[in-house]
Amino acid sequence: MKVIAFARTALGTGASRRQRIAGQTPGIVYGGSGVPVNISLDHNALYHALKKETFHSSILDLEIDGKVEKVLLRDFQVHAYKQLVLHADFQRVDASQKIHVKVPLHFINGDASPAVKLSSGIISHVVSELEVTCLPADLPEFLTVDLGALEIGSSIHLADLQLPAGVTAVIHGGDDNPTIAAASIPAGRVEEAADAAAAAAQATANAPADKK
Repeated sequence: MKVIAFARTALGTGASRRQRIAGQTPGIVYGGSGVPVNISLDHNALYHALKKETFHSSILDLEIDGKVEKVLLRDFQVHAYKQLVLHADFQRVDASQKIHVKVPLHFINGDASPAVKLSSGIISHVVSELEVTCLPADLPEFLTVDLGALEIGSSIHLADLQLPAGVTAVIHGGDDNPTIAAASIPAGRVEEAADAAAAAAQATANAPADKK
């Protein structure tokens, strides 16, 4: 994706406020071998771009006054209650240096899984994104999680995912194989089944014995 920006020299709270009034969003580009550069972006274009999943997890072509740099969106701030983007941070990427990025997970075939089709269960997506490390050229826009074989009481873990070549998951904490998705029977349905079983047992106990 391409992002158009312009270098800005007017800094400070007052200057940023004037930019926002004029329909611009202040931002900054940092990292790599270059010095940090303060920029401004068209607010409406940025606002709509932020709604796209790929904008958050893809290498972007940031054009600043005609010069294009490869960057990642690293942070952005929005107003507490207005539809207003206050600031955006971009980090330069080096094609030869690995990057850490959170990649969204796309879950497929859940409705066709035995957990749903045969057991009327529900599938919980325990995580919605995965932090990975890779070279910029190997960065996937998303990772696919196939739920087609998931059964009630079972789960999918990190080790079950097929990561693209050159992509490695970043593990935090002591769990080196975290749960990605799990299938279970809804609590209400479990209680209904238990009540039905208890009623059937009570009916059997109260039934008169067969006459000999």
